Parts: sequence; structure tokens; C-alpha cells
Amino acid sequence: MNAREYLDILHIAERLKDTPRHCTTTKRRTESVAEHSWRISLMAFLLRHEFPDLDMDKVVDMCLIHDLGECFTGDIPTFIKTDDDREVEDSLLNKWVQSLPEELSRDIAELYKEMDAQKTKEAKLYKSLDKLEALIQHNESPIDTWSENEFELNKTYAFDTVAFSDWLTELRKEILDDTLKKIEAEKQ
Repeated sequence: MNAREYLDILHIAERLKDTPRHCTTTKRRTESVAEHSWRISLMAFLLRHEFPDLDMDKVVDMCLIHDLGECFTGDIPTFIKTDDDREVEDSLLNKWVQSLPEELSRDIAELYKEMDAQKTKEAKLYKSLDKLEALIQHNESPIDTWSENEFELNKTYAFDTVAFSDWLTELRKEILDDTLKKIEAEKQ
């Protein structure tokens, strides 16, 4: 890859800094997709010692690239994203990935294939962190920013995804405890 190709890739990825997500921050600012990707990458890095048998560099890589398709489509919340939306995003992402320098294109395509298959522990951990980060962010944001459906969704979401790991299941329970406390505090 030459310097121009490198810069072109970074310019495309920069779009995620300006791509808003459904979540807000503690101070009510709309979160960007880039911020979400950064935090799940940090979450993976912080778990190196909890999951010593996993290739955590690969998990961090997955976390960093997982939403690159949103450079082309924007973020659509999971609870309203349709199969057609996923197909368009995947098509645009695949076209872009195929246009990248050969080695990089191959590396990214292999990661996406593994992420989509959800067979390896690395892929399962990345997917769990992706979902858990959204729940954590909702717990950090003011409750009046939640959609009506999120009050129930935040109680049930991702338990199936984390079931492969006792540690992640415990984390999900702690997140649920925070959610319930937040909802109860709002009632008072």
C-alpha cells in the first residue's frame, strides 16, 4: 500500500467520526460510530487477562472495523434495521473492501467472514462487546433520551450473545443491575 492509498482509506474511515449513533453520552451529546468502535476496542484490550486463550489482537481488530459499512449507510439502530438495510450495507462495504490493496483487502475480508460466521470465541467476544457497549452507554445516558422500547430491551438484550462465557454473563448481569437501578431512580 502506498501513502496515497493509506490516506484514502483513512478519509473514508473518518466519516465514522461524523456518523451519529442512536445513543447519547452522559452529557446528552449524540455519540458517533467512531466513539462506539473506540470503546469496544478498549473493552477488548482491557479483557486480555480475562480471556488469555483468545487472540485479543484479532478481537481488537474486529472491534475497530466492525462498523466500517456505516461509512456508506449511516447507523441504523439494530431494532429497526431490516435485512434489506443489512444487504445494502454489506454490498457497499464489500465493494470498498475489494477495492483496497490486495493484502489489506484479504485481511479485512477474512475478519468479516469470521465475524459473520460467529463460530470462533474471538468473533463471539467481539459481538458480545458490541452489544454490551450499547447497553452500558444507555445506562450512562440520561434516561429521557431512551426510546420507549429500550426500557424493556435494556433488560433482555444480549443475554443470548454472552451465554458462551461465564465472565461475560456476569458482566451482563451487572449491566442489568445498573439498568434496573436507573429505571427505579427515575420512578422516584
